[in-house]
Amino acid sequence: MHRRLIAPGALAASLLLAIPASAAGASPGAPGIGDPYYPAYGNGGYDVSHYDLRLKYQPRTDELEGTATLLATTTQDLSRFDLDFLLDVSEVRVNGAKASFATSGQHELEITPARPLAKGTPVTVVVRYSGVPSTKTAYGFSTWHRTPDGAVAADEPEAAWWWYPSNDHPRDKATYDVSVSVPDGTQAISNGTLQSTSSRLGWTRYNWRSNKPQATYLTTLAVGKFDLTTGTTSDGVPVVNAYSKDLGDNEGAARASVERTAEITDWLTGYFGPYPFNSVGGYVPNTTTGYALETQTRVFYSPRQFAGGSNTSVVVHELAHQWYGDSVSLAGWKDIWINEGFARYAQWLWSEHEGEGTAQELADYVYASHPADDAFWTVAPGDPGPEHQFDIAVYDRGALAVQALRNEVGDDAFFAVLKGWPKQFAYGNASVDDFRKYAEKVSGASLGSLFDTWLYQPSKPGAPAARDAAIARDARTKGAEGAPARPRSWKKIAATDSVH
Repeated sequence: MHRRLIAPGALAASLLLAIPASAAGASPGAPGIGDPYYPAYGNGGYDVSHYDLRLKYQPRTDELEGTATLLATTTQDLSRFDLDFLLDVSEVRVNGAKASFATSGQHELEITPARPLAKGTPVTVVVRYSGVPSTKTAYGFSTWHRTPDGAVAADEPEAAWWWYPSNDHPRDKATYDVSVSVPDGTQAISNGTLQSTSSRLGWTRYNWRSNKPQATYLTTLAVGKFDLTTGTTSDGVPVVNAYSKDLGDNEGAARASVERTAEITDWLTGYFGPYPFNSVGGYVPNTTTGYALETQTRVFYSPRQFAGGSNTSVVVHELAHQWYGDSVSLAGWKDIWINEGFARYAQWLWSEHEGEGTAQELADYVYASHPADDAFWTVAPGDPGPEHQFDIAVYDRGALAVQALRNEVGDDAFFAVLKGWPKQFAYGNASVDDFRKYAEKVSGASLGSLFDTWLYQPSKPGAPAARDAAIARDARTKGAEGAPARPRSWKKIAATDSVH
């Protein structure tokens, strides 16, 4: 329920005198940031610049205690605002003063400050909370994953609600300090660089820092018993990888893949430009989940990604996201093609690098493998809808669209776009339309028709369009006799279909 203050005449007049003139007409911030795919995700009325999370976690009982400090600026005259959160809150303070709070909906924490806040006001919000994350659900699911020796927070498009209060939408990115106290012998892993550790009375505290803007869903926490390896890329970027000590038969394949992080990061800089963050790496906890996720600087990998042996293709995909998806984040969830189409295309470029099939051969194979009546073609990667946001067509048809763009503008312009885009929108947000305009500016070509054909039409591009884009020129549309041979890399690429 929304709580409103109703004061009789004289008291109301005195209250109005105490409110800055610019805040006298203050109103509640919206309970959603305005994304049509997820109307209740994120919030309106403010913009967060930094999260400071100080946590204590007991793996045995899954009990989490925390104090979250959010630094924000109001974007309207604000009488009340929401945070996205699920755990039990004991106290909220806004600019040092106690604030009232209530819960509503599936995951809304409604905060009413002691006095309204004028537009443009710096705000410090402190939330004290506790709870057992594994007991909480929203919309019928949980993104908090227990492990035999701890837990993991990593999911998309939401994960923060289960362990810290936030403005949970990629449009509101912030820097982070994450400090976690766990029992001695257990480790806490998060994004960025490890600033320090300290031990006291049987507990060890790990202090992590991400110094570049980061979307909430890209923030991760892993608690357990890990074996850590460290190193640097050729450019001196610190590499931190971690592996649960109970991965069993998947351990060797996981290490053989993830330990190539520095090499693959170096290789990707040749296509995407300098690595954009203060560290890189990945972790493989002992979870039963089947996906991988591009959590910023510290990629989450499920052990199941390596059940069939080593697979560097999944590492390429998730590291490519550090440029396409993490540094440059989507403006709205409908823009998911910028994340997944280009991360998949990076796998195609890696296939070329490894001599296991060119990007053109992979594009031809994808086009020929799906007949015109295949539902694959009904998903529009440029705006797939929330129910198809992670459909395989967003990945494979999405990468096919990237190859069509490459063929349309030529390699010189294409690779200039590929490297220039992460620089143009570094640490910000952008849409598919922004990308089209940028590609047109760099290439000098008009690309509206090409984007419409390959990203938006709910049907298979016909032979003339494929011929114009130099796709499957000699292939039969049904992908049977006479279709392109399956590239050698395809099995490894297809094994990553469950990744984000």
